[in-house]
Amino acid sequence: MAEIVTIRGDLELLTRTEHLFSSVQEEFVCAARDLATWPRPAARQTARARLRSGGPHRIRKLLSPAALADEHSREHLTELADRGAQVRIAATALPHETIIIDHRFAILAGLDSPGGRQYTLTTAPTLVGGVYALFEAAWETATDLKTFLRGEQPHLDAGSRRVLRALGSGATDETAARQLGMSLRTYRRRVAELLDAFDAGSRFQAGVRAGELGLSG
Repeated sequence: MAEIVTIRGDLELLTRTEHLFSSVQEEFVCAARDLATWPRPAARQTARARLRSGGPHRIRKLLSPAALADEHSREHLTELADRGAQVRIAATALPHETIIIDHRFAILAGLDSPGGRQYTLTTAPTLVGGVYALFEAAWETATDLKTFLRGEQPHLDAGSRRVLRALGSGATDETAARQLGMSLRTYRRRVAELLDAFDAGSRFQAGVRAGELGLSG
């Protein structure tokens, strides 16, 4: 295999890497924004089945807080952790997916495009080692899934999310209140409620905390 290979599309990726997913010996690590590593559900299911059939090995998954946005994803990750996988939630959003297999192969996902997403598969030791080192650095600062879920994550209704988006836009209170169709007094009261919900001492801290929890509006 060449040290660096360009792969176009989910189906080609699964075809070219079938032997990798089904023959993991030591460790499988994955960093991703969410659970949709591949856009096509059938491709995701195939990859998971091949990984499960590969025998005993260490699995580590590092995900953005946005991966916990819905109940199905939370249940899936909890089940995965209960089966022995290590799952952590990063403090901030992660870029496109990265997979490392047995310290020997790295798969880097590119942007979506009309012709399908492009992936880079590399076996170059220097590149694989560099990607693995970046993963380890992010892993060390991330929070264990169950610890993260036990934390107090404020529930935001639709109105609170609109106020949160207005805060992030940088608009003045007067402009934001007018755009949201509420009085200036009501808007500022809702802002104060958000600060309390995020245990923040300032609007900036509230925005940072919301981003960490994947609740940026």
